[in-house]
Amino acid sequence: MKITFLGTGCMVPTKERNHSAIFVKYKNQGILMDCGEGTQRQFRNAGIKPTKITKILISHWHGDHVLGLPGLLDTLSRDEYEGTLEIYGPKGTKKFFEYMNKAFESKRTIEIKVKEVEEGKAFENDDFLIEVHKLDHSVPTIGFRIIEKDKLRVNMAKAKKLGLSQGPEIGKLQKGKNITHNGKKINYKDITYKEEGQKIGYIADTVYCKNTLKIAKDNDILIAESTYATKHEEKGEQYKHMTADQAAQIATKSNVKKLVLTHFSTRYKDVKEVLEDAKQIFPNTLAAYDLMKLDV
Repeated sequence: MKITFLGTGCMVPTKERNHSAIFVKYKNQGILMDCGEGTQRQFRNAGIKPTKITKILISHWHGDHVLGLPGLLDTLSRDEYEGTLEIYGPKGTKKFFEYMNKAFESKRTIEIKVKEVEEGKAFENDDFLIEVHKLDHSVPTIGFRIIEKDKLRVNMAKAKKLGLSQGPEIGKLQKGKNITHNGKKINYKDITYKEEGQKIGYIADTVYCKNTLKIAKDNDILIAESTYATKHEEKGEQYKHMTADQAAQIATKSNVKKLVLTHFSTRYKDVKEVLEDAKQIFPNTLAAYDLMKLDV
């Protein structure tokens, strides 16, 4: 999985930080998490074609997370987008999407499938699944887990000793099937090992709640809103946002490998203070910036 942070700011964009948007590339999937104002321009700044998007995950319908949608969808239509674009969001998403379409004159031609999800599995195929958990913000809000499925890998050193090489037989073993080679039965369990799939969690706008731990559990990378430094915790409680130390506590409790902070308040011209608050609790923490790229 490859992650590109297209927008890392909060309610008001700045010269350095666009509204919220994060793009995850995985195999033939392009997953956009939130789509704040200016997102399609950020795609171009990042050198990514918007037509690579296959799914859009909307955490909630505050403007700084969705105002980029109308323009992006029109651009995809103009660029002759192929396939069906899937949009997932919290309760009310279909209604808000309908209102948005009525508010703008558009000759949109692409096929769009909108699905409301509150809790549990939103999508699954042979390679990965997307989980959703409700968060606690001022409007219905959800967070996401992108979970790559575990894979069986063949121990090629053992395979060569048995006279096996790349081919259909190796493919069957990787699918958990026993084979017969040169008259000898080979149990896949004797020659394979499990490669654990990668996990990404995205905690959007919320206060600390039990579902933040579900989203973060065993993640390779946890992306968490950290609107305020620890000293402004009362602001977080007032506006239902997390602080840096709360994000770090979640990472610590949830066996996270790397924490990435985002959604910073404009009160911080330099987010060093926010980052240091988190690193005191969870050292392997980064502060995201616009157009930052990460390999999971």
